[in-house]
Amino acid sequence: MIELNRIALDEKKSTKTVKHLNEILSNYQVFYQNLRGFHWNLLGHHFFSLHVKFEELYNEAQLNIDEIAERILTLGHTPLHTYEDYLNNSTVKVHKNVSDEIKSVELIIQDYAVIIKKEREIMPIADDASDEGTADMIAGFIKIQEKTVWMLSAWLGSNGNAKASRNGNSKEKENVKENGKESKNGKNKK
Repeated sequence: MIELNRIALDEKKSTKTVKHLNEILSNYQVFYQNLRGFHWNLLGHHFFSLHVKFEELYNEAQLNIDEIAERILTLGHTPLHTYEDYLNNSTVKVHKNVSDEIKSVELIIQDYAVIIKKEREIMPIADDASDEGTADMIAGFIKIQEKTVWMLSAWLGSNGNAKASRNGNSKEKENVKENGKESKNGKNKK
């Protein structure tokens, strides 16, 4: 006989869902702290706009963290809540002392990719458990995160390949003055 939890979901399947939710929670906690660090340590010409944007992102992450933890509680389990647990269960890497604006945005996109992948992995697990609450919550996160990744990629001047614009594929490098002479692609006209 199937044992049901207090919201009439299969307890065994819910336990599997919670394991994945705690992994997502851990990734979010590390991501949140990375965003705080980017916000605090940012240097560059876009300081004012990115400082505000990074605050917006960490506030959103904080709300998602709370929703995930409360969902775990709703499923009758305990959310992870120590930094030791977060670091042991996160695949998002800790980014220390990053102040470069381009590097910060690239790392945020990279971290979102890790989180979105984890969120997609839980979708079939939640579906198998008939857990529409978890599936709906995660689907909402993914929708917003995909748009954020698109916008951050646009800020970098790329369609998802941040390194392409940073490594010289940008039009800005086409017209360069060297030794007082106008040139294309950084070569002197002779």
